[in-house]
Amino acid sequence: MSDVARSETTANQTPARSPAPAGGGPDGIRTRLLAGYLLRVVLIALCYYAGGLLGLLREVTVEGAVVTPFWPPTGVAVAGLLTFGLRMWPGVTLGALLVVTDMGPLSWTATGFVAGNTLAPVLSCLLLRRAGFRPELDRLRDGVSLVFLGAFPGMLVSATVGTMMTVAGDYLTLDDFWPVWSAWWAGDAVGVLVVTPLLLALRKLGRPRDGAQIAEAAALGVATVLLAALVTRSPVSLLFLVYPLLVWAALRFQLAGAAVCTAILSVSATWAATDRVGVFARQNLIEGMITLQALNGSAALTALLLAAVTAEKRNTQRRIAAACEDLADMVDVLAPQGRGPRSFPAGGRTGQRQG
Repeated sequence: MSDVARSETTANQTPARSPAPAGGGPDGIRTRLLAGYLLRVVLIALCYYAGGLLGLLREVTVEGAVVTPFWPPTGVAVAGLLTFGLRMWPGVTLGALLVVTDMGPLSWTATGFVAGNTLAPVLSCLLLRRAGFRPELDRLRDGVSLVFLGAFPGMLVSATVGTMMTVAGDYLTLDDFWPVWSAWWAGDAVGVLVVTPLLLALRKLGRPRDGAQIAEAAALGVATVLLAALVTRSPVSLLFLVYPLLVWAALRFQLAGAAVCTAILSVSATWAATDRVGVFARQNLIEGMITLQALNGSAALTALLLAAVTAEKRNTQRRIAAACEDLADMVDVLAPQGRGPRSFPAGGRTGQRQG
């Protein structure tokens, strides 16, 4: 009787509830997703703002309008949208708004600047996505796409909107539109060419293989810093001497090396151009800006495309080696006992008959 009563009591008990998921159910998941989204938006905004502060350190006045020959925030925005997705565009808007308000009181023309600086990287990312761009930049087509779709056409929007807002705010006349527009566009495009590959490379940066690679990377970095300072501040035109280092960086360290060396060169050249020293001292403002943007653009283009070609070649070699290993394993499995690849008589693989 006691056994029966005990079993009935157990059967009538209400089953215990299973513990709630650690995340608190659907509401907890949504909260975490929203928190992650907001965190990424704030991160992009802060990086954009930091890039803007760096860009504003080197300003030039073209036809009465203040422009920056190298604008890192555009590269930050494109890299952020490529990494986290287009839905992170509020981070770009917030970052642009922080930069504009730091420069002066907010006005309707400043709102136009913010809109143009947001639409430009969004357009670049849409074009890159349409072309099948991969952020790893390990194919030649990826390097070409970043240059001719991400940098050049995408930044037409920010340059056009920004210059039009400058005209609308009576800071510029229509007769001076094109010189300011071209300087604006070149600065934004160089920002994409230099900063976007650098940020995309840093997110995939691996550990050095050995001490020799670390020593080589350090030697390359020191040589780039010294040579970049020399050629950009020397009164003799020696700008072409930087290209062997860019080739070295691209061949040995692919995207990471090429992006870092290009960034060092661009910063050094921009500093020298705005200080009007070296080869830039003999040129007027327009000529100096043309020389600067030609150097930055050609250096970034050369290093980026060569790094992409090198990475694509190495990936192809790895795939061929893996395919050969798989084929050798398959032959070992399918070959008759005693007649595997290593038991063929001499001359068997070359088609020679045995005597």
